Amino acid sequence: MIRKEYDTSRLKLRTIEEKDAPQVLEFVQRNERFLQPWEPERTPDFFTPKRQRELLRFDQSSMALDQLFKVWLYKKDEPNRVIGSIALSNIVRGVFQSCHLGYRLDGAEINRGYMAEALQAVVSIAFGELRLHRIEANIMPHNAASLRLVEKLGFQPEGMARKYLKINGKWEDHVHMTLINEEMD
Repeated sequence: MIRKEYDTSRLKLRTIEEKDAPQVLEFVQRNERFLQPWEPERTPDFFTPKRQRELLRFDQSSMALDQLFKVWLYKKDEPNRVIGSIALSNIVRGVFQSCHLGYRLDGAEINRGYMAEALQAVVSIAFGELRLHRIEANIMPHNAASLRLVEKLGFQPEGMARKYLKINGKWEDHVHMTLINEEMD
């Protein structure tokens, strides 16, 4: 059984529910411009309580089906303010035991080591509790900070995926980075 909350030295990583939509809405509204270059185009309804509740409900159902593991990041000294999220999505079991990694952080919190701290915990959860063999992260080549971050965690490049995802209205190339759970070999 996956826990609802995990601790790192400075953060709480929580799986949240529909009732937490106001915290998520405040996060996405606060970071709309900061996250825009790195995310899909967002329609105005994305920034509404209704849409955030729907997305959280979808996350919960995907987690119940073992297709997603998602945590929201909170600083321990600000327990009601979301500062980011990390998702292991597209979880495939069977002979694959793999997932895709996605993450985002509040623009006011960058360069403080929060995402590295949280990602270390999530990788440990992925390889321990979730028993995954492989984590895939696809990162735009010009996102140097994100590439450095996953490299520090041991991710290795496996090539370039041309026009891989439509980000901010444009098909973008992505560097395909992977981390293998060597203990499962």
